[in-house]
Amino acid sequence: MTAWDLLSDMLSSPLMLRALLAAVLVGAAAPVVGTFLVQRRMALMGDGIGHVALTGVALGWLVGSWAGLVPQDTLAVPGAVVAAVVGSVVIELVRERGRTSGDLALALMFYGGIAGGVLLIKIAGGTNANLISYLFGSISTVSTSDLWWTVGLAALVLGVGLGLRTALFAVSHDEEFARASGLPVRLLSMLVATIAALTVTIAMRVVGLLLVSALMIVPVAVAQLYARSFGRTMAAASVIGVVVSVAGLVLTYWQDIPPGATIVVLAIALYAVAATLRPLLQRHRSSADDPHPEMVDDVLIVDDVRDEPAVAAAPTRRGDTGAG
Repeated sequence: MTAWDLLSDMLSSPLMLRALLAAVLVGAAAPVVGTFLVQRRMALMGDGIGHVALTGVALGWLVGSWAGLVPQDTLAVPGAVVAAVVGSVVIELVRERGRTSGDLALALMFYGGIAGGVLLIKIAGGTNANLISYLFGSISTVSTSDLWWTVGLAALVLGVGLGLRTALFAVSHDEEFARASGLPVRLLSMLVATIAALTVTIAMRVVGLLLVSALMIVPVAVAQLYARSFGRTMAAASVIGVVVSVAGLVLTYWQDIPPGATIVVLAIALYAVAATLRPLLQRHRSSADDPHPEMVDDVLIVDDVRDEPAVAAAPTRRGDTGAG
């Protein structure tokens, strides 16, 4: 069977079409939120929320079991949404008040979320095996109801992330400046935390709660290597997220390998390649832009991406002291 035949079979399968749509939505939405988290230096927040969401999944199982719902995991996604939003707000409040470090707050979420999920799933009459698909992703089992949840939440995340991009960037970049500018800093900070929680819940079927943070952060890390502005970083990261998500899903259709892990490995491999090529491309660009590459520059060049000095000032002639 040729590659074209395999592709035709995949596109003719309703199950794979649902999975592809979920992969595209999650791949586009997750890096948008990740861009704000990286700017706030809270790249691991997705992990903390993911662990709390596991408790929500088990809580949904428990409520579904008490209500006699079939299947029992009917309320797993709504439970994850509620738990993730509550957990993200708690993390943000702890960080804002400074009564304990952000690292400690995240650690408490890690341990409490996993323990709560394992305990509640046992009380609900299930086993730890029932949590595996949520922990590591099971995109091939995405149901129609899961897809509708993904579509709705992804639309909300993209709408907020893109529609309020300027204000959310101001708060993420410098809270004091945003507060002095009259922006509602607390409300916007809570909004960032909330859309991060929603992103975790929509991505758990694609890459799993344990790997969701990678899909939020790694595409942003790749985009930051080349993008010159926040907006371009967000756009490039979203495209990268879609590409690795779809590519990972296609590979898992052809080979019996875990989809979530494959998507994350592809993203990390892309980062390794991009980081390796960046110095070569920068050297080529610098030589192409400089009309006199043989002369030493006498001005301070600022890196557009990191806002850090890239080349120190150096005299070009005897007696020069720099740009002055």
